[in-house]
Amino acid sequence: MNVLFSVVLPIFALVGAGWAARRYGFLGPSGARELNHFVIYLGMPALLFQIMANASWHDLNQPGFTMAFALGCAVTFALTVIIRYLKTKQLADASLDGLNGGYANVGFIGFPLCMAAFGAQSLPLVTITAILTVSILFGIAVLLVEIGLQPKGNLFGIMGKVMLSLAKNPMLLGPVLGVLYAEFAPPLAEGPNRFLSLLAGAASPCALVSLGAFIGDAKGRFDWSHLSFLVAFKLALQPAITWFAALYIFHLSHELTAIAVVVSALPTGTGPYILANLYNRDADTTAGSILISTMLSIVTIAVLVSLFKT
Repeated sequence: MNVLFSVVLPIFALVGAGWAARRYGFLGPSGARELNHFVIYLGMPALLFQIMANASWHDLNQPGFTMAFALGCAVTFALTVIIRYLKTKQLADASLDGLNGGYANVGFIGFPLCMAAFGAQSLPLVTITAILTVSILFGIAVLLVEIGLQPKGNLFGIMGKVMLSLAKNPMLLGPVLGVLYAEFAPPLAEGPNRFLSLLAGAASPCALVSLGAFIGDAKGRFDWSHLSFLVAFKLALQPAITWFAALYIFHLSHELTAIAVVVSALPTGTGPYILANLYNRDADTTAGSILISTMLSIVTIAVLVSLFKT
């Protein structure tokens, strides 16, 4: 279990470093915003492009595993969006809540955690979950946010504005260009791949430090009843749905079930926080969801890995 603390606690420490830097004046009032600009326009697009450009489609041919994990994401996301929309009538904010409930921190925690817990053979499977999370689920959320923010009017006009906004969104351009590159271009050379790795490697740490800086300004302005609902969906409902689908619908092996469930149980990633800042929506709830789910996941992930490894 030491590996869980060596993987998860540094994540929380980065948030704490950002909080301390803001509280003690090492980062100014615009620090969190400028760090997020780097993540949105450079770091995260590079990560998404690299994942898609380097993907081996033979290794990714795991339909049962893919569907089990996707079902957990989809049901959790959809339920959260529906519940929150019925209460607030704000599709953009409901969609961000959907990401808080169903967006696992695969890129920053999933890969090192599964490497340590299940070995190198788990990494292609984790890549599948990363593609589903940071490309498909994130893209659906961006689409719903764009629709929710468009003024009332002609449906075709609204869809045209939505598609134009999506076409200019760096968070969606990254994976789309990566897919095109993988299909029509030779493998990435060492130099360009290293360049992308440096940018991609900086994305999550900068987002986490930025999150901490934001929390330093937020001063605990959290709606705890709202947060408890989102965190419960993320840490309990999503892995429960994934476990049921893996075991009883797709009849996966013990190892595949373990990896799917453990990745589903990861805390909320930084994607929703980045998106909230990109669209100038309420980031307090997203910051709290990431913070609380990351803290609690130290225990929940330890329990799940222990159960599956026995």
